[in-house]
Amino acid sequence: MLQMLRVVTSPTRASHTNLLPLTSHLSLLTSHLLPLTSHLSPLTSRYMNTQNTPVHVNLWHKDFWLVVVADLLLSMSVTMLIPTLPRWMMFVDGLTEVETGISMGAFAVGLFLLGGFSSYLVQRYRRNMVCVWATLALALSLVLPIYFGPMSLEWAVAMRLAQGATYGLALMVLTSTLVIDTCESNHRTEANFSATWFGRFALSLGPTAGLLLLDHLGMDMLLYVAAGCCVLAVVLVMMVHIPFRVPKDHFPVFCLDRFFLTRGWALFIELLLIMASVGMMLALSRNVTFYALMMIGFMLALLAQRFVFPDAELKSEVVTGLIVMLAVLLIMLYAPTSVLQAPLLGFSLGIVGSRFLLFFIKLSDHCQRGTAQSTYLLGWESGLAIGVGMGYACFDGNRNALLQVAIVLVLVALAMYSLLLHQWFVDHKKR
Repeated sequence: MLQMLRVVTSPTRASHTNLLPLTSHLSLLTSHLLPLTSHLSPLTSRYMNTQNTPVHVNLWHKDFWLVVVADLLLSMSVTMLIPTLPRWMMFVDGLTEVETGISMGAFAVGLFLLGGFSSYLVQRYRRNMVCVWATLALALSLVLPIYFGPMSLEWAVAMRLAQGATYGLALMVLTSTLVIDTCESNHRTEANFSATWFGRFALSLGPTAGLLLLDHLGMDMLLYVAAGCCVLAVVLVMMVHIPFRVPKDHFPVFCLDRFFLTRGWALFIELLLIMASVGMMLALSRNVTFYALMMIGFMLALLAQRFVFPDAELKSEVVTGLIVMLAVLLIMLYAPTSVLQAPLLGFSLGIVGSRFLLFFIKLSDHCQRGTAQSTYLLGWESGLAIGVGMGYACFDGNRNALLQVAIVLVLVALAMYSLLLHQWFVDHKKR
């Protein structure tokens, strides 16, 4: 038996001895190949991924620029109407201030009409095409009033509901889905943050352009330009390369996914109060200079976020923004001709809006980032529309009463955040 084992194992030892020179050559070859693989790894990481789409090292690449500029144009098409559409309704169509306020506030209701179907639509159809068709429907709703003559209250409400529904769906898909699709996972928070800033800029650029167009070219041309912004946004979205996503096997037609983050309901109410007070202020502001100067405040807010608040206490941005907003309301009440109103309002909106977006994202679970973004946008846009509607419908032209109610809303929001919501957020955040 021992002799048999020797016979069997002896060739193995010989083979092992013969393999030693080969292994030494292989180790030498490997040492030469390692530098080559280090040069090839950026190429493989860029092109060899599971969806055959390029991996972008930086956030600000072509596709992301196309999406955020489309967001700017889409938002401008709606914000153009904030100071101009009420004037047209009252002085051309003959609606009363109450009827005008109801019509402007109906936009807030419209924002919620299609949101529950957004998840189904982006699963069932190509997500960029959902955005395209919703934006084209918005463009159509913008130009229809030109061809149907003077508007009754019912027609005005129906038009604003349609505009809110189509705008809400387009904006949810664009900012909550397409923005995320065009960037890597480690850039998604920065992408959400940056994209919402472009929508915020539209709150200055849109009304400024709208008032200039109304004063020089008339309301019909303004509506054509607003629809043209939608069409240009569609062109930009069509130029974006959106990776194919395999749809789920079973998904409900209506759900809260990509629509509303129930965990963030308290922050949603807080944001709604803040933006309602802002909408009431905008109902009083009907000149080009005011909206143009808001851009200065937005720029100051960006600088403050970069150099003042990075190492500050977490609650400092919201508290500072609300205090500045109170100062704006007091200036509007006691020094209505001051040029400080608009820059300070833009500054407060910039720092409060940015921080609330990050709060919503931090409240969301994994894969709920888009839902958090949509909830933030619903609070921002619906609060603004409600405030504008209240500004026209509830105060019968009494400027002081409007500003006093807006002050109360901001004080309530400040007390809620300082005493309750900040600690609630710290206890419930997921990220």
